[in-house]
Amino acid sequence: MKTELVTTLKRQATKILADLHASKEPVLITEHGQPSAYLVDFEDYQLTQNRIRILEGIARGEKAVFDERVYSESEAEEKMSKWLK
Repeated sequence: MKTELVTTLKRQATKILADLHASKEPVLITEHGQPSAYLVDFEDYQLTQNRIRILEGIARGEKAVFDERVYSESEAEEKMSKWLK
């Protein structure tokens, strides 16, 4: 992973963004020698957010099963009948 100083980002933003889009590799931005932020490609960020939403949905489903908040197939069909027409 590439690391850049925040001052370098200020001075060379266009070049850093071009490199980022070409490599698709996140860039760690540091301030005063400490990690401050990641610069990531827009499409990669969107893909990551979509994956997180899917994983959160799976986790909610697993918790519902664990908490025994589940429906039989017929109960589910009955509750969803207004949307399945």
